[in-house]
Amino acid sequence: MVTPATESALSVLFIGGTGVISAAAAELAVSRGHRLTVLNRGQSTLRSLPDAAESLTVDVRDPAMVAAALGERTFDVVVDFVAFTPEHVRADIAQFAGRTGQYVFISSASAYQKPPAALPVRESTPLHNPFWEYSRDKIACEDVLMAAYRDQGFPVTIIRPSHTYDRTQITLLNGWTDIHRMRTGQPVVVHGDGTSLWTLTHSTDLAKALVGLFGRSQAIGDSFTITSDEYLPWDAIYAEYARAAGAPAPRIVHVTSDAMAAANPEWSGGLLGDRSHSVIFDNSKVKALVPDFVCTTPVALGFRQAMAWYDAHPDHQVVDAELNATLDTLIEQHRLDTL
Repeated sequence: MVTPATESALSVLFIGGTGVISAAAAELAVSRGHRLTVLNRGQSTLRSLPDAAESLTVDVRDPAMVAAALGERTFDVVVDFVAFTPEHVRADIAQFAGRTGQYVFISSASAYQKPPAALPVRESTPLHNPFWEYSRDKIACEDVLMAAYRDQGFPVTIIRPSHTYDRTQITLLNGWTDIHRMRTGQPVVVHGDGTSLWTLTHSTDLAKALVGLFGRSQAIGDSFTITSDEYLPWDAIYAEYARAAGAPAPRIVHVTSDAMAAANPEWSGGLLGDRSHSVIFDNSKVKALVPDFVCTTPVALGFRQAMAWYDAHPDHQVVDAELNATLDTLIEQHRLDTL
C-alpha cells in the first residue's frame, strides 16, 4: 500500500543543509516522505543529515563542480540556504532554469524597512535597510530573482525568516558570554531601554511553513514572511534566559545602540539594522497556504532546550574575553555617566 507521504513525495535539493534553518527543514522534509538530496561542502559536524537524505559533497561556489555532481538531474524543488549575494543567485538561475519546478530563496526579514514605518511588518512593507550590508545584499538577490521570474518565468519563491534559532544557538547579542555573565552575577548590557520588541522563531517551527510551501504553485513569484507570532521586549528575553540558565535575575545596564556600535563595530549592522527596532510580523499570508503552520516552541521552552544542550557540551561554552572587556568598559562608562 502506498502511503500518503509517498504519493505526495517531491524530489528536493537543498544547497546547504546543515545550518540552523536547513537542518530542521531537512528532518521534516524526509519525515514527510520527500526525496531529499543535500549538496554542500560536508564540513559541518554540529548538525547531522537525516539518514534517508542523499549527500553530495561539493564546493557550492564552483559551478563546474555543481554541474558535474548533478549531471542532468531535475528537481521539483531547489532550496538555496547559502545564497547571500546577487552573484550567488545568478549562478543558481544559470544552473537550475528549466530544471526545477520551484526555487526557494532564503531571504531575511531584516530586509524590511528599518525603522519600520508601521507594525506589524507585512510582505507589503518596503524593503529598505540602510544600516546593514547583509540585508541590502538580500534585497539585491530578491531583485535579481524577481526579474528572472518576470523575464523568463524562473519559478522563484522568496521566504523572509526573522531571528531563527535551535538548541545550539544563544540568541543574545554576545551568545554564551552573556549567559556566563548572568550565571556569575555580572551585569549584562542591553541596547536602548530594553523595551524594543523582538521575535524569535524556533527552527522546527519555521520548517513547518518552509516545507509546507514546497510544490505550491500559488507560491511561485511571491514572497512570504515566516516567523513566530510570539514577541518579547529585550529585557524580558534576557530574563527568560536567566531563568532557563538557573541564574539570578539579570542585572541589566541599558546603553544606547549607537554607543554600543561605536564601542564594537562588529555589532553595528545587526544592532542598528535589526535588533534595535521593534518588529512584530503578520504571518497570515503563509498561513493561508500552509494552514498547519503553528509555532509550538515558545521561547521559554526553546531557551531551556538550549541551556540543556550547552550544559551537555561544555566545549561550546566559550567566553569571549574581548567582548567581556568591551562590556565592562560600557558598564563602567554608564556608571560614570549616571553619577
